[in-house]
Amino acid sequence: MPYDSQEDTPDEALLVLYANGDAAAARALTVRLTPRVFSHAYRMLGDRAEAEDVAQEAMIRLWRIAPDWRQGEAKVTTWLYRVVANLCTDRLRKVRGIALDAVAEPEDDARGPVESLQEQARMDALQAALNRLSDRQRQAVVLRHIEGLGNPEIAGIMEISVEAVESLTARGKRALAAELAGQREALGYADG
Repeated sequence: MPYDSQEDTPDEALLVLYANGDAAAARALTVRLTPRVFSHAYRMLGDRAEAEDVAQEAMIRLWRIAPDWRQGEAKVTTWLYRVVANLCTDRLRKVRGIALDAVAEPEDDARGPVESLQEQARMDALQAALNRLSDRQRQAVVLRHIEGLGNPEIAGIMEISVEAVESLTARGKRALAAELAGQREALGYADG
Protein backbone atom coordinates (compact mmCIF):
# COMPACT_ATOMS: atom_id res chain seq x y z
CA MET A 1 0.00 0.00 0.00
CA PRO A 2 1.71 3.26 -1.09
CA TYR A 3 1.88 5.98 1.56
CA ASP A 4 2.57 8.84 -0.85
CA SER A 5 -1.16 9.37 -1.33
CA GLN A 6 -2.24 8.59 2.24
CA GLU A 7 -2.65 12.03 3.73
CA ASP A 8 -4.55 10.67 6.74
CA THR A 9 -1.76 8.42 8.01
CA PRO A 10 -0.39 10.03 11.20
CA ASP A 11 3.23 11.19 11.22
CA GLU A 12 4.08 8.86 14.10
CA ALA A 13 2.75 5.84 12.20
CA LEU A 14 4.75 6.77 9.11
CA LEU A 15 7.89 7.16 11.21
CA VAL A 16 7.43 3.72 12.75
CA LEU A 17 6.82 2.22 9.31
CA TYR A 18 10.01 3.88 8.05
CA ALA A 19 11.95 2.49 11.05
CA ASN A 20 10.70 -0.94 9.97
CA GLY A 21 12.11 -0.47 6.46
CA ASP A 22 9.16 1.06 4.58
CA ALA A 23 10.68 3.47 2.03
CA ALA A 24 7.24 4.69 0.85
CA ALA A 25 6.45 5.84 4.39
CA ALA A 26 9.73 7.79 4.45
CA ARG A 27 8.86 9.48 1.16
CA ALA A 28 5.39 10.41 2.39
CA LEU A 29 6.74 11.82 5.64
CA THR A 30 9.48 13.74 3.81
CA VAL A 31 7.00 15.27 1.36
CA ARG A 32 4.72 16.23 4.25
CA LEU A 33 7.26 17.65 6.70
CA THR A 34 10.17 19.10 4.72
CA PRO A 35 8.31 22.20 3.47
CA ARG A 36 7.17 23.01 7.01
CA VAL A 37 10.65 22.47 8.43
CA PHE A 38 12.24 24.61 5.69
CA SER A 39 9.67 27.37 6.16
CA HIS A 40 10.27 27.51 9.90
CA ALA A 41 14.05 27.55 9.43
CA TYR A 42 13.81 30.28 6.78
CA ARG A 43 11.69 32.46 9.03
CA MET A 44 14.15 31.98 11.88
CA LEU A 45 17.29 32.58 9.79
CA GLY A 46 16.21 34.80 6.91
CA ASP A 47 18.62 32.93 4.63
CA ARG A 48 17.40 30.40 2.09
CA ALA A 49 20.62 28.38 1.83
CA GLU A 50 21.03 28.20 5.60
CA ALA A 51 17.38 27.19 5.96
CA GLU A 52 17.85 24.40 3.40
CA ASP A 53 20.85 23.11 5.36
CA VAL A 54 18.90 23.21 8.63
CA ALA A 55 15.90 21.46 7.07
CA GLN A 56 18.13 18.74 5.67
CA GLU A 57 19.92 18.25 9.01
CA ALA A 58 16.61 18.14 10.92
CA MET A 59 15.22 15.47 8.59
CA ILE A 60 18.44 13.45 8.88
CA ARG A 61 18.13 13.58 12.66
CA LEU A 62 14.53 12.39 12.38
CA TRP A 63 15.59 9.39 10.30
CA ARG A 64 18.35 8.58 12.79
CA ILE A 65 16.01 8.53 15.78
CA ALA A 66 13.21 6.66 13.99
CA PRO A 67 14.19 3.21 15.33
CA ASP A 68 14.12 4.56 18.90
CA TRP A 69 10.94 6.67 18.53
CA ARG A 70 8.60 6.23 21.48
CA GLN A 71 5.05 6.86 20.36
CA GLY A 72 2.90 8.97 22.63
CA GLU A 73 5.73 10.96 24.22
CA ALA A 74 5.79 13.78 21.66
CA LYS A 75 4.37 14.57 18.27
CA VAL A 76 6.83 14.21 15.41
CA THR A 77 6.19 17.82 14.39
CA THR A 78 6.81 19.10 17.93
CA TRP A 79 10.10 17.21 18.06
CA LEU A 80 11.10 18.47 14.60
CA TYR A 81 10.25 22.12 15.36
CA ARG A 82 12.38 21.89 18.51
CA VAL A 83 15.30 20.44 16.50
CA VAL A 84 14.94 23.17 13.87
CA ALA A 85 14.79 25.87 16.53
CA ASN A 86 17.93 24.54 18.19
CA LEU A 87 19.81 24.26 14.89
CA CYS A 88 18.76 27.80 13.95
CA THR A 89 19.77 29.16 17.35
CA ASP A 90 23.18 27.52 16.97
CA ARG A 91 23.65 29.10 13.54
CA LEU A 92 22.47 32.51 14.72
CA ARG A 93 24.99 32.44 17.56
CA LYS A 94 27.81 31.61 15.14
CA VAL A 95 26.98 34.09 12.41
CA ARG A 96 25.41 37.40 13.35
CA GLY A 97 24.94 40.19 10.87
CA ILE A 98 24.01 38.34 7.67
CA ALA A 99 22.51 41.02 5.46
CA LEU A 100 18.99 40.36 4.27
CA ASP A 101 20.05 41.76 0.89
CA ALA A 102 22.36 38.76 0.51
CA VAL A 103 19.39 36.38 0.41
CA ALA A 104 18.46 35.28 -3.09
CA GLU A 105 14.99 36.36 -4.14
CA PRO A 106 12.64 33.45 -4.86
CA GLU A 107 11.01 33.56 -8.26
CA ASP A 108 7.24 33.34 -8.57
CA ASP A 109 5.92 33.00 -12.14
CA ALA A 110 2.27 33.12 -11.06
CA ARG A 111 2.28 36.86 -10.32
CA GLY A 112 2.93 39.85 -12.47
CA PRO A 113 6.07 41.89 -11.86
CA VAL A 114 4.34 44.64 -9.86
CA GLU A 115 2.56 42.16 -7.58
CA SER A 116 5.76 40.16 -7.17
CA LEU A 117 7.75 43.24 -6.22
CA GLN A 118 5.06 44.38 -3.77
CA GLU A 119 4.86 40.94 -2.16
CA GLN A 120 8.64 40.67 -1.98
CA ALA A 121 8.88 44.12 -0.37
CA ARG A 122 6.34 42.99 2.23
CA MET A 123 8.21 39.75 2.87
CA ASP A 124 11.54 41.60 3.12
CA ALA A 125 10.07 44.13 5.54
CA LEU A 126 8.56 41.36 7.67
CA GLN A 127 11.81 39.38 7.67
CA ALA A 128 13.84 42.48 8.55
CA ALA A 129 11.44 43.26 11.40
CA LEU A 130 11.55 39.64 12.57
CA ASN A 131 15.36 39.78 12.53
CA ARG A 132 15.26 42.71 14.96
CA LEU A 133 13.26 40.74 17.54
CA SER A 134 15.04 38.75 20.23
CA ASP A 135 15.63 35.12 19.25
CA ARG A 136 12.94 33.88 21.67
CA GLN A 137 10.33 36.44 20.56
CA ARG A 138 11.05 35.68 16.89
CA GLN A 139 10.71 31.94 17.50
CA ALA A 140 7.41 32.35 19.38
CA VAL A 141 5.93 34.74 16.78
CA VAL A 142 6.99 32.56 13.84
CA LEU A 143 5.62 29.38 15.40
CA ARG A 144 2.33 31.04 16.39
CA HIS A 145 1.53 33.43 13.58
CA ILE A 146 3.39 32.05 10.58
CA GLU A 147 3.43 28.30 11.27
CA GLY A 148 -0.01 28.45 12.94
CA LEU A 149 0.81 26.33 15.98
CA GLY A 150 -1.12 26.59 19.23
CA ASN A 151 0.38 28.00 22.41
CA PRO A 152 0.58 24.62 24.21
CA GLU A 153 2.53 23.08 21.31
CA ILE A 154 4.82 26.12 21.15
CA ALA A 155 5.39 25.84 24.90
CA GLY A 156 6.48 22.23 24.37
CA ILE A 157 8.82 23.16 21.52
CA MET A 158 10.38 26.07 23.38
CA GLU A 159 10.31 24.25 26.73
CA ILE A 160 8.57 27.15 28.50
CA SER A 161 5.13 27.73 30.01
CA VAL A 162 2.06 28.66 27.96
CA GLU A 163 2.00 31.99 29.81
CA ALA A 164 5.57 32.66 28.71
CA VAL A 165 4.59 31.88 25.11
CA GLU A 166 1.68 34.32 25.35
CA SER A 167 3.98 36.99 26.75
CA LEU A 168 6.65 36.43 24.09
CA THR A 169 4.15 36.50 21.22
CA ALA A 170 2.37 39.59 22.57
CA ARG A 171 5.64 41.51 23.01
CA GLY A 172 6.87 40.28 19.62
CA LYS A 173 3.66 41.35 17.87
CA ARG A 174 3.82 44.81 19.48
CA ALA A 175 7.45 45.19 18.42
CA LEU A 176 6.64 44.08 14.85
CA ALA A 177 3.67 46.47 14.66
CA ALA A 178 5.81 49.36 15.86
CA GLU A 179 8.61 48.42 13.46
CA LEU A 180 6.30 48.17 10.44
CA ALA A 181 3.89 51.04 11.29
CA GLY A 182 5.84 53.68 9.38
CA GLN A 183 6.00 51.49 6.27
CA ARG A 184 2.27 50.88 5.69
CA GLU A 185 1.98 53.12 2.64
CA ALA A 186 5.29 52.00 1.10
CA LEU A 187 4.19 48.38 1.48
CA GLY A 188 0.85 49.00 -0.24
CA TYR A 189 -1.36 49.03 2.85
CA ALA A 190 -2.49 52.65 2.57
CA ASP A 191 -6.13 51.62 2.01
CA GLY A 192 -6.61 49.78 5.29
